[in-house]
Amino acid sequence: MAFPKVLLLAFAAALGLTVVPTLLPEGPSTSLDAAGQLAQGAWGTAFGVVFLGGLLTALTPCVYPLIPITVGVFGARQASSRSRAFLLTTAYVVGMGVVFSALGVAAALSGKAFGAVLGNQWLVVGLAVFLLVLASSMFGAFELALPSGLAMKLNGVGGGGVIGALLMGSVAGFLAAPCTGPVLTGVLAWVSQTQDPVLGAALLFVYALGIGVPFFLIGVFTLRLPKGGAWMDWVKSVFGIALVALAVSYLRDAFPAVRGSVAAAGQALGKPGAIGLAAVLAFAGVALGAVHRTFSERGLLKGLGVAAVVVAFVLRMAAPVQSVGADGVAAPSFTWALTFKADEAKSAAEFDAALQRAKDSCKPVMIDFFADWCAACKELDERTYVATEVISEAKRFVTIKVDGTNDHEVLDKLYERFGVSGLPTVAFIDPLGQVLTAPRVTGFLAPAAFTQELQKVAVATCSR
Repeated sequence: MAFPKVLLLAFAAALGLTVVPTLLPEGPSTSLDAAGQLAQGAWGTAFGVVFLGGLLTALTPCVYPLIPITVGVFGARQASSRSRAFLLTTAYVVGMGVVFSALGVAAALSGKAFGAVLGNQWLVVGLAVFLLVLASSMFGAFELALPSGLAMKLNGVGGGGVIGALLMGSVAGFLAAPCTGPVLTGVLAWVSQTQDPVLGAALLFVYALGIGVPFFLIGVFTLRLPKGGAWMDWVKSVFGIALVALAVSYLRDAFPAVRGSVAAAGQALGKPGAIGLAAVLAFAGVALGAVHRTFSERGLLKGLGVAAVVVAFVLRMAAPVQSVGADGVAAPSFTWALTFKADEAKSAAEFDAALQRAKDSCKPVMIDFFADWCAACKELDERTYVATEVISEAKRFVTIKVDGTNDHEVLDKLYERFGVSGLPTVAFIDPLGQVLTAPRVTGFLAPAAFTQELQKVAVATCSR
């Protein structure tokens, strides 16, 4: 690859890592009320809303990293026809739908938040290993194929490719678990109330089909791309880097020590410093050969380049929200009265004490249920809680943040107590100590809309 092209590609990587995260869409809003349609018996409309919610979720940054898996499954295979491509892609999407249905119904009936399975460190490690193996395939270590003897046997019952696509779609279902939104949360709440797992499974399957639309299109058209040429190796390298970065991000969120170290590094550098260093590392990594070199030739340079780009990605995601103005004064930040970690506290005593203090002071309470593996939770932190209007309106609340990253029985009881079906969920308690069913925030809300929800919590006159 010519040196000027390498520099251009490196500059594009640095610019993209700096700018793109701030431009990505926000996903479905709370206006898509599937639960309301279900309660009215409008089944057709409800299924349509659920499908639309899944499609909008697929267009968010939470789902983007799964695209390399699709390309890894289909782009590395030889499809003989469009019908074969259709069959493989359908199997992939169905595998995702089956896992979504199972996880969703289990979450609704057990009281656990959807996606809480990613609080299991061993499962996260297994998913990360799978992603790293698939990344190795993208880098040319091996081709995705079953052993010839096993493939011949499977071909007699429908083809090893179909089974492989179904299994990889199932893995994608686990990886998409953090992509919960208000549509899915409403459906889960409805399932938990009606105790109808069959209809719940059907609704969640339709939600997964909505998410699967882009995967379906990508899977079919990837198979129609020419397989030859150096450019395909560059594309695979980009996807391989994305898979490694995704694996590292899952491992980071699963282990508190690693998560704390990464967050500390981001805080130490500050927002401009973290973004600037990430851009420099991305530029250097691509220039070294993360994309255009191969491991068979100059493997050391490619390995160093891949590592630099992955570190750049992790550092960019760790950039703190709070920034410092030109006058050197830190911008206002959201202040939490309590950040409650159930797995560390082992009981809800501290949480209950905070609620009692709020009631004694005649103040409303805002409770943000979040997790480090939850993409929409991070959007609330990075886009909503930093807004001046949100910070100003929230000052009259006692604000509590409940960390659901690691599963614990105390956390499960809190989910059941406040009717939390998915993350993020922001629940409110009035000054008299009553838990409100409305307003309630499920999923990401932009600052203006979130402020309106805060304003719905009325000021009460408390008896002294």
